[in-house]
Amino acid sequence: MSDETREPRNDGPEKSFDPATFDPATFDPEDYADADAGDEEVAVAVQSFWEAMRPYAGMAKTGVVTGVLASETVPPPAWSFGDKKELADELLELVLEGTKTATSSLAWEFEDSGEPVPQVGELSILLDGERQPRALIRTTSVETVPFDEVDDDVADAEGEGDRTLEHWRAEHEKYFRRNLPEGREFAEDMPVVVERFELLYPR
Repeated sequence: MSDETREPRNDGPEKSFDPATFDPATFDPEDYADADAGDEEVAVAVQSFWEAMRPYAGMAKTGVVTGVLASETVPPPAWSFGDKKELADELLELVLEGTKTATSSLAWEFEDSGEPVPQVGELSILLDGERQPRALIRTTSVETVPFDEVDDDVADAEGEGDRTLEHWRAEHEKYFRRNLPEGREFAEDMPVVVERFELLYPR
């Protein structure tokens, strides 16, 4: 079952960045595995991950370039899939192996929270169940459709279970029902935001 928990952008303290030793090819999220996963630790890990991932997003390293736009030094939104650690790890693994290239969210969640709907070209850092950065993705398409009009192609792109529409509907109904925003009720025609993405790192 899919959907995701998007976390606020972490703009916490930066870790010192040394271009002579900090290499995207050797960056290992496990370096942060012992962190307590508090907000500050996550912010540091996300900031460091972003500095390493910038070349994969078509940007130069901040440590070797001057005149970089401030917007390029701020990490993209960092979030994890699902509402449980185990689910976050399970769905992340599907992304890393190339099986999962889409995710679905209730449009009401964006509407009620005031958070903007994902946009084409937007970058995101995916976190694992321990809130450590593991992957960089770019949104390639976004569409809002009624729940009962989600099709087989979307179910297949989500990559979960047997990848059938029947599985998608059954599991997403369960997920959406337990995560409905306050005052909302499940409906077959409720709006669902379907976001497709490409994996930039790791490849």
